[in-house]
Amino acid sequence: MKPRILAISPTDMEFVQRTEVFPEAGETVVGSSYDNIPGGEGAEFAVTLTMLGAECILCSRVGADSNGQRLRAQFREMGIDTRFMSMDRRAATGLVSAITDATGAVRRVSFPGANLLISAADTEDAFTSIPDAAIISLRSPDKIVTSVSEYAARKKIPLMIDGGPKNPDFQLNRLFPCEIFTPDEEELLAFTGIAPSNTENCLRSVIRLSSLVKAKYYIIKMGDRGAFLYDGKYYNVVLPINVDAADTACAGSVFDAALMTEYVRSGDIMRSVHYANAAAALTVSRHGSLDSIPTGEELSSFIEERGIQL
Repeated sequence: MKPRILAISPTDMEFVQRTEVFPEAGETVVGSSYDNIPGGEGAEFAVTLTMLGAECILCSRVGADSNGQRLRAQFREMGIDTRFMSMDRRAATGLVSAITDATGAVRRVSFPGANLLISAADTEDAFTSIPDAAIISLRSPDKIVTSVSEYAARKKIPLMIDGGPKNPDFQLNRLFPCEIFTPDEEELLAFTGIAPSNTENCLRSVIRLSSLVKAKYYIIKMGDRGAFLYDGKYYNVVLPINVDAADTACAGSVFDAALMTEYVRSGDIMRSVHYANAAAALTVSRHGSLDSIPTGEELSSFIEERGIQL
């Protein structure tokens, strides 16, 4: 059976404009193209889970407007369960305005909108879908992350908490124990004050992290340095997979979703980290955001071609 994974995360409509050069202050430049596409971490989680063979239940809030309707329709077409994607008349759907120049550099302005209105009742209702596991990040409102961690712990549902975005003011000690806590290097530094610049410092930093938030596994995403796994006693370093990076925009979300998909399927954390590492590497080798996310078949071929041992 497919893993059933609940993703609780913000979703946006992303208005993407492409131009040769960024405009200076007061200047107008002519763009080459534009698109309106699903965006936000919720979209990245949901699409990755679905592409890799999981059944995704998406919990978020959008506005009762054309963007919200369009997002729900597009997600449904992708096979994502949108029953718990609520529409709110009090605020507009979240919007990200992004401008990309000829070099691939991006400048973004984010308007969270209805994402800020998600409630604990919304998330508890979503858990009635009886998921095998759940994912949330610190990008959701603080009180929602805390209540989700409490509810998942009480119901004994494995929960992954992504440690981003960097927020040293988040009170980690308010979180209930989770299955996996996964920050990147910058987030780990912000929480612990110890830069994970090498293996020794990474271990010192993650031990400090384990005193702040309780998890079965701590997985540090280190980009082109691979990943670092700590289970409270032992650590493992998963080496990076060398690729020519084209776009790293959604690598972290793809890593998380791939990790949780394989962890629910196999129960093997090391296998799951290797699988997630491969998924992120294949993603960053491609241009685009959601378009760069691989299917399960593409990822299996990549793993076989590279001789990656799971």
